[in-house]
Amino acid sequence: MGRRFKDPAIGKDIESLARESDHRALIAWAVECAERVLPLFEEHSPNDPRPRRAMEVLREFGRTGRFSMKVVREASLSAHAAARECPDDGPARFAARAAGQAVATAHVPTHATGAAYYAAKAIAAVRPLDADAIIEERKWQYRRLVELIDELGTDGEKVRLFRR
Repeated sequence: MGRRFKDPAIGKDIESLARESDHRALIAWAVECAERVLPLFEEHSPNDPRPRRAMEVLREFGRTGRFSMKVVREASLSAHAAARECPDDGPARFAARAAGQAVATAHVPTHATGAAYYAAKAIAAVRPLDADAIIEERKWQYRRLVELIDELGTDGEKVRLFRR
């Protein structure tokens, strides 16, 4: 696990595509990226609901557009606190960080790229000598974001926020 994570070149393409993406597409994408690796956290800490709760908060926001900064912030900080309780550079830590970044997408759309990045780091932590696994994850992330943009549009509009 001591190997340093090196993001493949497609990471820059993902960031560029995300900057042009609709907030709704980024919300859906962030959830999917984080949930792909969430089992890595749940295997390590099966009784800790904080990262899963973060995904529930983001899904609720995506469905309703109802936004409470207090709820989103608490969910994000809680997921990151769960990450800090995991071994350094371990897949569980990166999976929890992916969840923390994903839920923050409700407030700042560009946090979605952080969710994807930490998901790739979780894969790298599981398979540190398999560069192809990281590349395949990042390719999936790119393709999935393109699909969501096609489904949800690219008007660049932020989801309308209804403060509670």
